[in-house]
This record gives sequence, C-alpha cells and structure tokens, in this order.
Amino acid sequence: MSELRKRGLVTAVIVSDPFIKLGTTQSKVFGTPDLPLVKIAHPLGGLSLEQVEGRALVAVPQLVKLIKEHMQ
Repeated sequence: MSELRKRGLVTAVIVSDPFIKLGTTQSKVFGTPDLPLVKIAHPLGGLSLEQVEGRALVAVPQLVKLIKEHMQ
C-alpha cells in the first residue's frame, strides 16, 4: 500500500481498533506517515454478514471522503 501511495494513488488501510497503533507504526516504517487509516470496530472475523455490512457502512464514508479530498 505504501508503494502505491508513493506513486500518488489514493490509498488507505482499513484497520480495526486494536491494530491502529500497528498501522500507524508500519506506515512510518514504510515511508508513508500520511497513509490514511480507515478505522472500523473490532473484531471482523466470526461476524454475521449483517455485522460485516455494518463495518462497511462505517468504512465507506471515510473512503469516499479521502477520494473527494484527493480530487480537489
């Protein structure tokens, strides 16, 4: 993801709550400290389809906002 970001593409990483610190650290390690993290509730595994859709409903507006900001 960092390589795509360095090439100027709109990128983000979707992370659940316990992995926010790891995502932030890894983005710095790979040279893209500005890599957006789209945050969703934990866990993702073991959820019903409806619960996964709920996580998506949280992530999609964040992704749309990132795309719109990049287009301006």
